Amino acid sequence: HRHHRGALMHILIGLLGRLITAFFFVQRMQRRAEIAKDIFDIAKDVPGDVRAAARRWGFKRRTDVHPVETIEDPRLALGGLGAAFIELDDLPTSETRGRLDIALRKHLNQTAEEAQEISVLGAWFVRTCGGPEAALSRLARKLYRMDQCASFPTLMAIIEDASRGELSRRQTEALGDIKRAFRLS
Repeated sequence: HRHHRGALMHILIGLLGRLITAFFFVQRMQRRAEIAKDIFDIAKDVPGDVRAAARRWGFKRRTDVHPVETIEDPRLALGGLGAAFIELDDLPTSETRGRLDIALRKHLNQTAEEAQEISVLGAWFVRTCGGPEAALSRLARKLYRMDQCASFPTLMAIIEDASRGELSRRQTEALGDIKRAFRLS
C-alpha cells in the first residue's frame, strides 16, 4: 500500500512538473509573438507602400519599442533624416522629394526603386515620431549609436543635394541639432 502511494506521488509530481513546464513554454511563446509581431501585416493605419518597403528591407516593428529604435540598417536612418530635413521646409515640393530620392540613390548606391522605398520608409519614420523636429533628433541619435560618425558625411551630402544648399531658418537650426547628436559641436 505504501509502495503504491509512493509511485502515485511520483507520477503526480511528474505530471505537475510537465504541466508547469508547458505553461511557461506557452507563456514564453505568446510573449515572443507579441514582441515580434510584424505590424506591417496587420496594421490598417500603415499604408501599403510602407508595408511593401518594410518587407523589402526586412524591417520589422516590435510592438514594445518605437520604430526608430528597431532600425538596423543605417541607410533607413539616413532616409528618415533626409525626409525629416526636407519636411522642415514647411511644404516640400514634389521636386524637392524627387531630389531627395536622387540623393539617396546616389549617396547610398541604390537603384531608383530602392531609393524610393528608403524615402517612403523615411517619411513613415517622421510620422511615427510626430514631426520632423522630433524625427531629426531621434533618428540622428539612433544613427550615431549605430555607427558613430561614419554616416555623417553621407548625411550631409544627402541634405546638400536634396536642399540644393537653400536652407530655411528651421533647416539651418536643425543642422546644429544634427551636429550635436553626432557630438561634433
